[in-house]
Amino acid sequence: MADPKGFLTHDRELPQRRPVDVRIRDWREVYDDFPAEKLTRQAARCMDCGIPFCHNGCPLGNLIPEWNDLVYRDDWREAIERLHATNNFPEFTGRLCPAPCEMACVLGINADPVAIKRVEVEIIDRAFAEGWVSPQPPVARTGKKVAVVGSGPAGLAAAQQLTRAGHDVVVFERADAIGGLLRYGIPEFKMEKRNIDRRIEQMAAEGTEFRTGVNVGVDVTAAQLRAEFDAIVLAGGATAWRDLPVPGRDAEGVYQAMEYLPPANKGFGDSGISAQGKHVVVIGGGDTGADCIGTAIRQGAASVTQLEIMPKPPADRPGSQPWPTFPMLFKMESAHEELAEMGGDRVYAVSTTEFVKDAEGRLAALRLVDVEGPAAGFKPVPGTEREIPAQLVTLAMGFLGPEKGGLLSELAELSAGEFFDPRGNVARNTSYETGVDGVFAAGDMGRGQSLIVWAIAEGRSAAAAVDEFLTGQTALPVAIPPTARPLV
Repeated sequence: MADPKGFLTHDRELPQRRPVDVRIRDWREVYDDFPAEKLTRQAARCMDCGIPFCHNGCPLGNLIPEWNDLVYRDDWREAIERLHATNNFPEFTGRLCPAPCEMACVLGINADPVAIKRVEVEIIDRAFAEGWVSPQPPVARTGKKVAVVGSGPAGLAAAQQLTRAGHDVVVFERADAIGGLLRYGIPEFKMEKRNIDRRIEQMAAEGTEFRTGVNVGVDVTAAQLRAEFDAIVLAGGATAWRDLPVPGRDAEGVYQAMEYLPPANKGFGDSGISAQGKHVVVIGGGDTGADCIGTAIRQGAASVTQLEIMPKPPADRPGSQPWPTFPMLFKMESAHEELAEMGGDRVYAVSTTEFVKDAEGRLAALRLVDVEGPAAGFKPVPGTEREIPAQLVTLAMGFLGPEKGGLLSELAELSAGEFFDPRGNVARNTSYETGVDGVFAAGDMGRGQSLIVWAIAEGRSAAAAVDEFLTGQTALPVAIPPTARPLV
């Protein structure tokens, strides 16, 4: 273990965010560097808890106490080995995961939990800086070919595992660059894209082939894929977004978040839909909504307002969500801090009733009403109707599952059983295989909208199932079964 008294002598500490008035002028990550001596103290807070529940909170089963102890002992080289043993991409999870491991930390029962995410990201950044992250090509090739459809975290994890097992892997991506939503859905200020690029370079050197600009199901059919490849992994995500069908939805200026963020991320705010000089409203209180806030502020919005239909979450863990479950708490992300600095609002328990258009059909305002909580069915509160100005609205209300049609429709016709589960996701058996022989599904496409850490865990686990399907056995680790769910 680390320092036996570390959790008693050191408080939780995280790196400082750069000043708001400085960081909103660029697209770089918002955090300042974290001194090594401070990180060592944070690692020392990991206690000898007997049963490390952080393992249960993390679907990857990250060996958190082990690499905390190694960082405390200044053995960074071994720390990255232990981190990579369970996680292909800690530079992604360390920046983007909401850290269910920290919510399950035993120290968190009656104190601030260990800063697990910060230790994780510092380990991998140190490893890249020292040149310890190198290609790991397979010792021998199996001659088997695998197609991975989708290059988000699930697809990339499956591809890397299968390539290292000796298979010839081709990753298909319909966008013009690899990364899925990591590339164009996540703003640069949350994760700079150099983190993706250096992983892609490693994977290409290991033997993974990447084909961009290929919309599987349109440019390539399922029949063609099945004829060319011995196995297929579907990892296209849950990209069918939830809409808001109220009067005026067709107004010019109302966009889905994933219509707004990708062009902004491609041009760092200088291309596509611009918020410059506009009153912006973000509908949806989650991480995607926060991404829209930070992007609009950097584009020069006149004002930004965030709306959420749910009541404001509590600041502290409620009794109905006890340790070690992942509680729904009020969060102050960097974008929310920027919003507060510019005088913007986060409005809870409110519903949009109409998008108001001007004479030319452009969005001019939103009509709102307060609503009672979910227990009351979000019933409108009489007398709370009002209107706020808006020239740009982004809908960040989550996703409803994978996009139907094209590839999935073609595979559904070939399926021996029900191809979709009752929630509309791709159905899998206990080995991640769909009803079509040799076709597997990993990540949000089979699980539904979830966290990046679950996507990587599913990609790794599906890779093991594919490897066994192709060779009759596997030495690849299985992080979770497809039926695994978060602690609740």
